[in-house]
Amino acid sequence: MVCQRCAMALEAILRQEGISYHQVAVGEAELCQPLSDSERQQLQNQLKRIGLELIDNRKTATIEKAKQLIIQKARNEVAETEKNQKLSAFLADHLHLDYSYLSNLFSSVEGRTIEHFFIHQRIEKAKELLVYDQMTLSEIAWELGYSSTAHLSNQFKKVTGLTPSHFKEVGAARRKPLDKA
Repeated sequence: MVCQRCAMALEAILRQEGISYHQVAVGEAELCQPLSDSERQQLQNQLKRIGLELIDNRKTATIEKAKQLIIQKARNEVAETEKNQKLSAFLADHLHLDYSYLSNLFSSVEGRTIEHFFIHQRIEKAKELLVYDQMTLSEIAWELGYSSTAHLSNQFKKVTGLTPSHFKEVGAARRKPLDKA
């Protein structure tokens, strides 16, 4: 789950299935008691129906937490003190894991690097800001922590195949939901 709507959907499913819980937050749910095999299967089926999955092993849960943190960092939705922090240090601090271990784990599970995932998330945010047309490219570059407009433009073209200005004209339909990026 990477958004509040996902958490709300999970709450609705848990209520519908009669599964009691303490709390549901983005990315996790704290249940009052362990699930029986039949409850687990029913929950998995209901989650799959809405495009979510039950994650109950430690490695997959770590990757999901890392993705949430990467998305927050890419969108610059972090504390002011963390905005200039390197991604590796940011993840290591929040997940209490060695970055090289996390990087290897992420690559083996996801089939792409943390950096690649991070860049794609930043570009998705840039696309969103371009579509809204309320900020200049310079302001977008600054907002997303790029060193220059040229750096953003180069990465944007590498990822999308379009320049930011061309995307603005034709690319709104090329945006992907965060869970598909």
